[in-house]
Parts: sequence; structure tokens; C-alpha cells
Amino acid sequence: MMDRRDFVKHTGVVLAAASSVGSLAACSEGAGGAREASDPHVGAAGIGMCDWNLGSMCDPEQIPKAAEADLEGIQVSLGRTPDEIVLRDPSVRARYLELGRQHRITFHSVALGLLNGNPLAEQPRAAVWLVDAIEAAVALGAGNVLMAFFGNGDLRFRGEGGAFVNESESGFASFRLDEAKVTSVVETLEQVVPRARDAGVVLGLENTISAAQNLEIIERVGSEWLQVYYDVGNSTGYGYDVPGELRMLGNDRICEVHLKDWGTRLLGSDEATVDMAAAAAALNDIGYDKWLVLETSGREDRFLEDTRRNVAWARQTFKTA
Repeated sequence: MMDRRDFVKHTGVVLAAASSVGSLAACSEGAGGAREASDPHVGAAGIGMCDWNLGSMCDPEQIPKAAEADLEGIQVSLGRTPDEIVLRDPSVRARYLELGRQHRITFHSVALGLLNGNPLAEQPRAAVWLVDAIEAAVALGAGNVLMAFFGNGDLRFRGEGGAFVNESESGFASFRLDEAKVTSVVETLEQVVPRARDAGVVLGLENTISAAQNLEIIERVGSEWLQVYYDVGNSTGYGYDVPGELRMLGNDRICEVHLKDWGTRLLGSDEATVDMAAAAAALNDIGYDKWLVLETSGREDRFLEDTRRNVAWARQTFKTA
């Protein structure tokens, strides 16, 4: 049985022979996937940033700025609005690849933030976007697709007055789920995951629910190509045990990690609310070897200064290969 890295290379050869989308095999070294290593504490693959923090979404002309800020990768949004699915355009994809080669920037994941306002559980077109995102990921050499479940897409149950119901009896949160929405998402993913598997692209759940609840969704779908896109800032804010959840999920169930802190735009500052040291220790314990993705632009009008600082801090705090 081939491992994921070999599978991605093999799939790329097949796709290259079948279409002009591009060779996934040629991009697989920078796709942000898990890497084999004898050292279990190999370290993260690199430091990237969400394109909405870098500048204009879906804009390849921001790539030189990323390189200037010492970033190694960019998480690229599929589209800006339902009427602007930018990455469908082959010329835009080609421009990303051209500038990415020039500036040594990897496109490790494609983001589907559109799902926040157009929930996967409720809108048929959202499933079409998910297929679009898989195809765009193949074209850019990305290993992951982020599926967002915030705002209208939240999977938690709303009680009286629209409040979420926290059923926890411990110090950490445990929210009741909207079972109808969860079932709808599971049924959709059961249909789409085989396409992601065949393309060698992992689908990542980024949401407001616990790691244990995400694992239940993954088990229901029944595929290793569905994983968790973990955000240490969000999970801290929702009241979850971040180090415990990272260890619970393990390296094989986390596709990428967002780094941000709601208390500050400077990671590791005195105003921090996220225990980044504990998160780093947990990731080291599980042998995390994928991308760390900054979801912060730094202070207003100090993007380059603060991003370089955040990148250097993240490299020092979170072991990188």
C-alpha cells in the first residue's frame, strides 16, 4: 500500500497524461503534505500566510510581497464572492505558478471561506465550489483545501435567542451540534471525498466545534482524506483544550495549522491569550510535519516589519524543518 506522498506523485503522473491542468508530481515536493522522516519531531514544513492577511484575495501579484516578508507559502482563496470564483481562470493559475517559481513561494492550500456565508450543509452550489477548490489545488500543487464553517455555516446548535448550547461539565467547552446540518455535511463529503482522494488533496474541516466532534465527522465519512484544519486562536477562544486536542488528533488527522492570537497581532507578545508554547510542545510531541499558516497581518501599516517578526518568532517557537 503506497503512502500519501507516493500516492500524490502517482496521481500527478496520471493527471498530467490525462489533461493539461499540470503535473501534480512536479509540484508535490511543495504541496504541504506529510513528509517521511526517521525523526518523529521533524518539524513543520514551512511558514505560510492566508491571502486575506497578505493583501487582496486571489491576487497573484501579492506574491513578491510574501517573499519580501520572509514567508515561504500562501494559502490562496478560491474566490472573493459567489460571482468571483477567481481560481477557475487558467490564466490566473498560470500567473500564480509563474510568480511562485520566481519568488520561491509555495501554494500549500486553497481556502473556501465562501462557505461561511454559503453553507455546505444548505447550498448545492457550495459542493460545486468544493470540487472547484480541489481542481485549483491540483493546478497550484497544493495539498489541502480548507473548508470553513463559521457564521452561517456554524455546525453548533442554536438554542433560545440564538445562543449556542454549551453542555460541558468540565473546564473546557463542549457545544451541542446541529445534527441536521452535520448529517448534510457528512452526506456531501461522502460524495466529494473520493474526488479529493483521486486528486491527492486533503479536505480540512475548520470550524467552531471540538476535536472529538470533528473526529466523529471524519469517522462517519470514513476517509483519511478528510482531516482537521486546526486554528489555535479560534480553539482557544471557543474554550477548547488546545494542547490536548492537538495530541488527540495526532499528525495524521491535522492537515494544517492556523497561527493567530485574538489578543494581539504580534505572536508571543505580553498581550497574548493563546498558550503558543503549549501548542508548540503538543505539535512537537505528535511529530507535526505540515504547514504553519499565519492568520495575522501585524499592526496597521506595519505589515512587513510585523510579519517578519512573526515569521521569525514562529520558526523559533515551532520547530521547522
